[in-house]
Amino acid sequence: MIALLREKNYLNEFLYLAIASTLCFLFSLFRVFFTDSSAYLFLNWNLFLAFAPWALSIFVLLKPKIQTKKRTLILLLGVWLLFFPNAPYILTDLFHLTNRGAMPKWFDLILILSFAWVGLIFAFLSLRHIEKLLVPMMSQKWIAILSSSLLFIGSFGIYLGRYLRWNSWDIVQHPFDLMYDVGNRVVSPFEYPRAWGVTIFMGIFLNMIYWSLKLIKKQVDQQ
Repeated sequence: MIALLREKNYLNEFLYLAIASTLCFLFSLFRVFFTDSSAYLFLNWNLFLAFAPWALSIFVLLKPKIQTKKRTLILLLGVWLLFFPNAPYILTDLFHLTNRGAMPKWFDLILILSFAWVGLIFAFLSLRHIEKLLVPMMSQKWIAILSSSLLFIGSFGIYLGRYLRWNSWDIVQHPFDLMYDVGNRVVSPFEYPRAWGVTIFMGIFLNMIYWSLKLIKKQVDQQ
């Protein structure tokens, strides 16, 4: 696997994500040892879920044979989209930021932001992988439009997870209940202002960060 990542020029990406994720884990362990409380250990599970869409997208990107099988590719892209909201979802864990005993609030802020940042990187890199997969199929203009749309779809997924407590695997365990909730909010949007408020504003926020990072990369590449 390491050899394949090196061959395809993704080894540095893998190493960065591994090191950043490890640092987040160590931050959370430090908090446990310092306070004897497991209050924020759930962030590690959320980060693992954020890892899933990146792992799936890099797997497809490293396997050219899969890319030639349209049905398999479409299926894997559908699974990727189900898990994609888990990556930026960690941003909403800032809701848990309160004064919790012996740990200074500033440390908890840094802790959550660290997990949230790595989650965002998982999200944006996996989206970039999807863009690369789509290059042979559509123009850059349509890829950009699709990427922006996927960030809004991911924002709707964040709403479903944070406020309705749906998980990615509920599409298998409780498909009809999930579709009922989604359908209600699509058919009667004005009855669910929070759903579309979160979707629109979080989508704009994610687009701002994503395209800012792409602009920075473009500027660096031109130097």
